[in-house]
Amino acid sequence: MITLVNHGVIYKDGEICDAKKTVSAKKKTISYKILKAHNVSDSNEKLNLKFDEITSHDITYVGIIQTAKASGLKQFPIPYTLTNCHNSLCAVGGTINEDDHAFGLSAAKKYGGAYVPPHLAVIHQFMREERAFCGSMILGSDSHTRYGALGTMAIGEGGPELVKQLLDKTYDIDYPEIVAVYLTGKLRRGVGPHDVALALVAATFKSGYVKNRVLEFIGEGISSLSMDYRNGIDVMTTETACLSSIWQTDEKTEEFFACHGRKKAYKKLAPEDGAYYDRAIVINLSEVEPMIALPFHPSNAYTIRDFLSRPYELLKEVEENGKKLLKNGKGDFHLTDKIVDGKVYVDQGVIAGCAGGLYENIAEAAEILNGESVNGENFTLNVYPASQPVYKALIDGGYIGSLMEDGAIIKTAFCGPCFGAGDVPRNNGLSIRHTTRNFESREGSKPSEGQLSCVALMDARSIAATARNGGAITSALDTEYKTRSKKYRFDDKIYNTRVYNKIGKGETGEPLVYGPNIADWPEMEPLKEDLLLKVVSVLTDPVTTTDELIPSGETSSFRSNPLKLAEFALSRKDPEYVKRAKQVKEEGFPKDVSYDKDKTTYGSVVCAIKPGDGSAREQAASCQRVLGGVANIAQDYATKRYRSNLINWGMIPFICDKNEFEVGDLVFVKGIRSAIENGVHEVSAKVTGKNGDREIKLKIGDLTLPERQIILKGCLINFYKD
Repeated sequence: MITLVNHGVIYKDGEICDAKKTVSAKKKTISYKILKAHNVSDSNEKLNLKFDEITSHDITYVGIIQTAKASGLKQFPIPYTLTNCHNSLCAVGGTINEDDHAFGLSAAKKYGGAYVPPHLAVIHQFMREERAFCGSMILGSDSHTRYGALGTMAIGEGGPELVKQLLDKTYDIDYPEIVAVYLTGKLRRGVGPHDVALALVAATFKSGYVKNRVLEFIGEGISSLSMDYRNGIDVMTTETACLSSIWQTDEKTEEFFACHGRKKAYKKLAPEDGAYYDRAIVINLSEVEPMIALPFHPSNAYTIRDFLSRPYELLKEVEENGKKLLKNGKGDFHLTDKIVDGKVYVDQGVIAGCAGGLYENIAEAAEILNGESVNGENFTLNVYPASQPVYKALIDGGYIGSLMEDGAIIKTAFCGPCFGAGDVPRNNGLSIRHTTRNFESREGSKPSEGQLSCVALMDARSIAATARNGGAITSALDTEYKTRSKKYRFDDKIYNTRVYNKIGKGETGEPLVYGPNIADWPEMEPLKEDLLLKVVSVLTDPVTTTDELIPSGETSSFRSNPLKLAEFALSRKDPEYVKRAKQVKEEGFPKDVSYDKDKTTYGSVVCAIKPGDGSAREQAASCQRVLGGVANIAQDYATKRYRSNLINWGMIPFICDKNEFEVGDLVFVKGIRSAIENGVHEVSAKVTGKNGDREIKLKIGDLTLPERQIILKGCLINFYKD
């Protein structure tokens, strides 16, 4: 199904073969040409990128605009699209979500941007339909910013990186390795885009095979995939931990743009003969089977056939991992009772968002059900079309009426099921979802309060087959049905009527509209000559997600208020963290140490193995900073974007070979300011704890000059103020 080729290859005569790297061959990839066109540095290795467009949703745009405003923003220098698909329910915290939306609309008016009202489209579907174009680069403050199938190299990052673009600065990275994803064969009926995506994630994530690299999709197998399939696979590349993605384009890409009234957005993109790739992934589409990603990660994936051959073994493992999440003996968690007479029964199915809510996924799900009613007593099916144009096309095709008659509940465009603000299952419930993620508690449960449910990821086709089979997990490959999908037709009147679009036409006299929950960032101090850290949390999981650092779900409503949001930091992973961090900040410099208070920065530190997988949310770092954090110490960082978030909030991303810290340890680093100023990559530190003192080495790693200056100033806001 999938083969990893862990050495250089060239693409020649439509095939890939072993080869050595040459400068000329490296320049023949699609990726090289796009990166070169957007690089404003004099180096082909140290890139300073400027993007064509940026985009944010309603969890992130308030903080971004507030930060940019504090740093001197006068107008949006490039197209900026503000969407509203995360806090669109307006169901938590009174008026505060709609207050954020009012702020977003006022910002689009004042600075010259586009504003997409709630329920009209999820962020990535709108950008696909209206803003992506071949050969471009788009930066988004959501980790699933991926439009590679449309010829757009898109990257998801924390908000401060968008602030830099708004202030006419650059996105700075080393030239990434390029990985060929070579597709052959053709998918069988019943196998969907999520099956391909989950197989790819399972094959690459745990080993870090494509971490911070660019995936370039090539090969004759692409031609057999529709654009919905390509977009559905592409958006899930985020879960491989790659930097970005790009696909060769063809007449189907051209047809997509023409259908959406943007024929000029198309350009043929293809690697030149002899293009060199640093490594390759070969996917034989003909061999891909329906997949299931068990809790608690998209990479924990198996074929449904394999899963159903040993359900007790695999569910027992998930059950044991789930029990570890419950704190202080609260609650219980069990999954093996889902097995009845050899079948595995689930409670809920959801098809939603930028991965699941696409026209073909929902249309084919309707064709699979085709009059077979969903078991309403023990199993529910919820469907969220990704945009109102998709919704209308499904209505026009008769699919919505058919799904309703079969017992499915149809809802508006909303990202809630992906991040824990929609369709939270019952305690001990198991939901199957065609969405992007199934991290622990991302579906909205609260293990610290004895609540725990979980999500398994599956393609819409197998979810429909499961619904047809009374909630017993069923592969669509084993289900008889006819495919009669009607051609998709896009209605641009829907957006023309409701979207505010004044890109490049700001009205500077317009006021920003504030609500009582929209607060400014607190003051943050510059780094002093020495550094004293108090360890306030030690995380020992192999990987810590941003969901664990700052939970999603109902906390999203407080993203516009840094101090209120910080109260939720690490609440599901280490409930005592906030209390400890506050004590460090409030009690001030310890009296029982001999270090010079006037020349020493004192603050808290979180120690972990590999933090930062998952969402791009900057708040995973900023909440620590607001609570007095000044560093992380980790063995590695799961993503570039989390490390960048730490830096942009003035926190030092230390690396230590071993995580042998205890809560309460003091870590002293002499001369840290000078070390950062001079680009020193490693410093000595003294750890004082229960068992006495010891010396360790802390690596700082390679920092660009602007990154060093941001840390020295205390945060990106201070840097741009000065």
